[in-house]
Amino acid sequence: MVPYAELEKFFTGLVATAQSRGITCAITSGMACVHFGVAATTKDCDVLCTVEKADDFRHLIAQTTLRGLLPNYRGNISPPLDTRWLRGGWTAHFTWQTKPEETCLDVFGIAPRGSSAWEEELLGLYASRHTVAEMKRTNRGKDWPYITALGIKLLKQGDIRGCLHIYDAASLLNAVRSNDIPQWMQTARPAIRLALLGDDRLEAALQAEQLFWHHLDACRIRLYEAALRPYVSAVRRAVGRRETTLEESHARRIECAEAHLLPSPMKAHGLEALVLQACDATAKVVHPALIEWLPNGLHHFIGVS
Repeated sequence: MVPYAELEKFFTGLVATAQSRGITCAITSGMACVHFGVAATTKDCDVLCTVEKADDFRHLIAQTTLRGLLPNYRGNISPPLDTRWLRGGWTAHFTWQTKPEETCLDVFGIAPRGSSAWEEELLGLYASRHTVAEMKRTNRGKDWPYITALGIKLLKQGDIRGCLHIYDAASLLNAVRSNDIPQWMQTARPAIRLALLGDDRLEAALQAEQLFWHHLDACRIRLYEAALRPYVSAVRRAVGRRETTLEESHARRIECAEAHLLPSPMKAHGLEALVLQACDATAKVVHPALIEWLPNGLHHFIGVS
């Protein structure tokens, strides 16, 4: 495994070079959590890149070596890093075949679950704590302590949006008692009203909220997995196990994507329908009285088209 210090130097160097060339991009997710001091380490890197600069960023990635190795797309599953699919919420996957484990890079154009434009508040080479916290609302249980830690850090820096990311009842109670909470925030996250009232249902509401995000992420993933299958079969036939450069592989993937890969599965399915599915799945396992305290998931698809 490549030591974390080497990975961090490599990926921060990649993003710094991209930014110097006018490519708006930023490190997010696990590596950002390490940078912000809420996680110990991570194996891979996630990067946000503006969709308009997809080609420029891909050209840079294709030329960037790690331990003398050039990268390529990761297996047959990766969509092409192209504006059309990046804008629709797809993620492109790259790998450097380091030993004993490969080094991986995932590139997003749209921040999953983002409620604001990520590119408008970068922190140097990194996405903002707010963006990272929203992207971490996944179906993985291990992510939730990181989200709360990011929320607390935001509050310490004077950013009231930290209250949107705290999932520990005692910490949220303390936060709302120590800050003036605007009405828009109470609307965006109804559970905050329970905290303001000191309502005993708060802890159960926060658990229901986590379950809602879990189901929303799972529903989103199922949409993309279903849309991916015909494309993967086409890529397997077009690329197979033949040795190609990243750009050669990209050209073949574009041909396969144009014929077999839906640009935006979420838009085709309907965002309202997706949120309703998540609410229905949540309602099957939590008390009906908690459903009214779930957040409005429709606010969290900024940029998807």
